[in-house]
Amino acid sequence: MKNRYAFEIGYLMLVVALSLAGFSSLFSGERAAPNTLQLLHIITSLAWLMLLLIQLVAIRQRRFDRHRAIGMSVFFAAPVLVASMVLLCAHSAAKDAVLGRADVMVVQNVMVTLELSLLILLAFALRQNRAIHGSLMLSTALLFMGIALFFTLISYVPGYRIEGPETFYRFAKAAQATAFAGGMVGGVFFLRDWRAGWPWLLAGSFFPVNGFVQMIVARNDGTKALTSLVASIDPWPAFGMGLLLFSALLWMAWKVKPGAVIALENSRPDAL
Repeated sequence: MKNRYAFEIGYLMLVVALSLAGFSSLFSGERAAPNTLQLLHIITSLAWLMLLLIQLVAIRQRRFDRHRAIGMSVFFAAPVLVASMVLLCAHSAAKDAVLGRADVMVVQNVMVTLELSLLILLAFALRQNRAIHGSLMLSTALLFMGIALFFTLISYVPGYRIEGPETFYRFAKAAQATAFAGGMVGGVFFLRDWRAGWPWLLAGSFFPVNGFVQMIVARNDGTKALTSLVASIDPWPAFGMGLLLFSALLWMAWKVKPGAVIALENSRPDAL
């Protein structure tokens, strides 16, 4: 009992540390100048990871009332998190659209925002199965791990670090390493609990899927067009739209009738 969820807690702490390393690249170097939008994204991302960590610790301590009480904050935290990612998508695209160029991260930004939204909505729709619900919530950390690992690699790791136009090819190299790491972590969590571990396989599959979509868009010269489309919405209106839309979707997922979801007989009663 003492070591229950030690692996999951250790993983979340690793993701938090990796996120701090990845975010630190915004504050280092001669051109370091994080703006308000980036700071908002940093705060909301770290707050989400800490929320998952606190929830897991509460379960480990069998403080289920505290777990449920803190869990209600997701109704606020999740829409703000998703909205901040929508805002950053629009901001990133707008910076390049103004200069008449494509945002090389636009596909990744859009896809990760949609995928995070999907995992959270599924977690609420399938909450009657506590083991599945827990896997879905925890698997959202895998997306943040991928983002943090990518920026850590291109900022600090020799062989992946971007040092000028002649090293731009390393973006693809870092993306491949991130996809491999994400798939491996997702596979490990699935093997630890194959009955309720499919959300980890789903989250792990997002990395190669995103790479494939980016390749298709680029081959069809659609990156610049997608950049213009995403940039057509001003960042702060995009934040408000994302906040309202995801709040509505989250409420709809919460209202799914218990009878519409078939829980597995062997689901753990104290999953996240």
